[in-house]
Order: sequence, then structure tokens, then C-alpha cells
Amino acid sequence: MIEDLKGSESWRMFRIISEFTEGFDKLSEIRFAISIFGSTRIKPSSPYYQAAQTVAEVLASHGYAIISGGGAGVLEAANKGAHIKKQRSIGLNIAGEEKPNAYQNLRLEFRYFFVRKLMFVKHSMGYVCFPGGFNTLDELFEALSLMQTHKIHPVPLILFGSDYWKGLTDWIENTVLTNQLIDKADLAHISVTDDPLEVVDIMNKHREWKLKKIVEATSTDASER
Repeated sequence: MIEDLKGSESWRMFRIISEFTEGFDKLSEIRFAISIFGSTRIKPSSPYYQAAQTVAEVLASHGYAIISGGGAGVLEAANKGAHIKKQRSIGLNIAGEEKPNAYQNLRLEFRYFFVRKLMFVKHSMGYVCFPGGFNTLDELFEALSLMQTHKIHPVPLILFGSDYWKGLTDWIENTVLTNQLIDKADLAHISVTDDPLEVVDIMNKHREWKLKKIVEATSTDASER
């Protein structure tokens, strides 16, 4: 952050450590959570706002906590959907960026974007990206990069709003992939949909896969003792 050019490096380090510590501590009990991204500029009257709320409600009904950036627009709709279903509604807010929405029952505030990004990655079982700008694209491509380089386990990346995302997905497939700058396998975890129920179906299948892996790992550990 620009204001961090003032002051000592050591104090800045302690602030960063404190944000990591608070985030890990408060989110440690979250088991299955879905992060929902999208523009804060989308108004409550927008079909995308309504769709984000519906997606969050349906996911919450299936036992998923919902994580957002805590702001307005799509982020508010996501937290609102979880709040309505009395599920964990988590906001990872950036200090001073904008007013937090009123639908968070667990709110964390960060000074540093990179700390917040780690919290999304560490505690999310999947991403749903609604129409958004640079921040939404940043989160999407961060997750793709981490999976491509095997730094995180595979997670579903769902792009909601086929009309909005078509230009990007066409460019990736017809330009980036055609020029062999990525592998086709890199795109295996991206889905595009306009159906909230398909979002839940994808996440449920991934949750079943994760639970199966946990059982297999537990059985292996027990047999080796």
C-alpha cells in the first residue's frame, strides 16, 4: 500500500503477521466454503445481483459457508443469500476501500490485499465469479496460476453469466491455447453457466471427491501405524 512507504519495515512486518494470525484463527473452523466474486458496481436491480443472491442461498442450503470481499454489489448479494439461510456469511474486507455490507456474520478487515487473497485461497473449496472487473479477474487468474503450478489442489472455478464471459473464454481457447501457451488440461476446472443449480451440482461433486480423498488418506494412515 502507498501509505506503507512511511514507517519502519519491522513494524510493517508485524502488521502483516498479525493479519495472517487473525485470519487463520477466525477461519480455522470453516470446513466447506465457497468464495463468490464480482463487481461492487452491480446494483440490486441487476439480474446478476439477484442471481448472486440466489446462488448463495442455494449453496448455503447445502451446507456451504459463503465468503466474499464484504463490499457492495455482487459481494453484498452473496453475503445476503447466506445470511437469509442462516449460514456462515463471511466478509474479507479491505480497510478503507468501501463500506462493508450489512449481511456479514463474520467480518475480517485487512490492510493488505495479498493477505486477503491467501485467505480466499486457503479457505475456499471453490470459486464462483460473476461479472466483474480487475479484482474479479485477478482472483480468477490467481487460482488458475496456482493450480497450473500445483501450488494448490484443484478447485472448481465457475464463471456465472455466459454472455459476459464469452469473449474471455473464446480468447483463451482460440488465442492462448491455440498458440500453445497453456495446455488444455489447464482449463479443465473452468465451467461456465447461467444456472444456480448447476453451480451447486458442481460444488457438491467436488465436495464428495474431497471427502472421499480424506477417507482414503485416513485409511492409509491407519494401515501404516
